[in-house]
Amino acid sequence: QVQLVESGGGLVQAGGSLRLSCAASGGTFSNHVMGWFRQAPGKEREFVSTISRSGGSTLYADSVKGRFAISRDNAKNTVYLQLNSLNPEDTAVYYCAAARLKIRTSRPDEYAYWGQGTQVTVSP
Repeated sequence: QVQLVESGGGLVQAGGSLRLSCAASGGTFSNHVMGWFRQAPGKEREFVSTISRSGGSTLYADSVKGRFAISRDNAKNTVYLQLNSLNPEDTAVYYCAAARLKIRTSRPDEYAYWGQGTQVTVSP
């Protein structure tokens, strides 16, 4: 059973940056593909980014490509999401998720473990 705890959310002005962290425990972190998803008020949860078990392969949603960067530190059991050039449309609760798969995936139904989420609010 993997437990995930996100941190690093907050209120930032448009154009600003944040770094989200997700600490994992209770499992072998390096055996899990990690992903970030977000959910804005009144909208469905959407894929943001995913990273392979080794960290050598990443994938991004078109809406964040070039602005966000995912990374992981398997020695620290932590995955990160660097958010740059934020705009109000990025306002959402951001969730990290873990999947015991060999290949990274953008499908939320393939992730078995989820954190509680961290709020990111971008003001105009």
